[in-house]
Amino acid sequence: MSKFSLDTEMDIEVKASFISKGSDAPVTGAGYEFRLYEKDFMEDDYLGVSALDEHGTAKVSFKHGDYTDFLNPETNPDLYFALYNNESLVFQSKVVNDVDIEGMKEFVLGEGKVIDLGTFLIDG
Repeated sequence: MSKFSLDTEMDIEVKASFISKGSDAPVTGAGYEFRLYEKDFMEDDYLGVSALDEHGTAKVSFKHGDYTDFLNPETNPDLYFALYNNESLVFQSKVVNDVDIEGMKEFVLGEGKVIDLGTFLIDG
C-alpha cells in the first residue's frame, strides 16, 4: 500500500446519488438528509451528513483519521449510509466492507480522493 493512502490530511469524499422509482428523476428536496457511517466492532463512526443536490447526489468529506484510532488501526473503512426524509428513514445501505480507497478512488486535484458508491433507486 502506498504512503499516499495513509495521508491523514488528505480529504476522502464519498458520494452517492438517488433516483425515484418509476420516474428515474433525481430525488431532491429540503427534507432529505444523507448520513455516512463507518462500521466498527464496538461503536460505529459517524462521518458526516449531506443534503441532496439538484441531481440527487450527496457528498460527505472526511479524513483517514476520522475512522481510525489505536484500537481500530484499519486502513480500509467499512462504510454504510442512511437516507432520511424529515427524520424518517427512507433507505439504508448494506455495509460495504473494506472499501479499497486506493482501488475505488478518483483523485481530484485540490479536493482529494472521491469514492462514488453509485446510484440508488428509492421510493421518492
